[in-house]
Amino acid sequence: MAETHEKPAHSACAPTHSPALEMHELRKGFDSVEGRVEVLRGVSLVLARGTSMALTGESGSGKSTLLHIAAGLERADAGRVMIAGQDMTAANDAALAEMRRGAVGLIFQQFNLIPSLTVGANLAFQARLAGRHDTGFADTLVARLGLDGLLHRYPEQLSGGQQQRVAIGRCLAARPALVLADEPTGNLDEATGDAVLSLMLELTAEAGAALLLVTHSPRLAERCDRRLHLRKGQIEGDA
Repeated sequence: MAETHEKPAHSACAPTHSPALEMHELRKGFDSVEGRVEVLRGVSLVLARGTSMALTGESGSGKSTLLHIAAGLERADAGRVMIAGQDMTAANDAALAEMRRGAVGLIFQQFNLIPSLTVGANLAFQARLAGRHDTGFADTLVARLGLDGLLHRYPEQLSGGQQQRVAIGRCLAARPALVLADEPTGNLDEATGDAVLSLMLELTAEAGAALLLVTHSPRLAERCDRRLHLRKGQIEGDA
């Protein structure tokens, strides 16, 4: 990728030895026609950098809500959230947006690529927002993700597996401390999904980032370093 460095890589959140994610006694509820529904009931977890954790549970168990709170897309009713050593519990919207630009990377089932940008521009997008665009690292990601020869194509010209690899590269190019992935292989066939997950696990570990993976699949969850199961808003077991 013929790009130049914009800024030296830097960490948006310090110190680097801090866990990527800490959640303490999180509670979250929603009002419904039947009354208040408590989705998270005192959830606590710690996720170290360079490690992966799978979050499983039935529909409605609170998996996506927990992930959205970690990403700053929703706020907990009570409890504490730390991202890479910074307390984000009472952060304002601007601070949460800055966190998502630098410290946290998001990968979802829907690839969410920008259709008007080429693969190369999509890959650079998040890193530029974070002020961390690094040509050498970007080239390494392109090679590892098997995207050589596709940089001038547009998302609509790619297969589902290729689009998800671009989404992974876009996320990791910004060197986040924490990667949040919500059913990232849900739109892919089993073989492609397995290959994509392998790349995600390898690259996040090599980058020293933590990966929190929400999945309904016990088979995929087994591939992570640790596994948490949510049931009725509470954690059942930590493997």
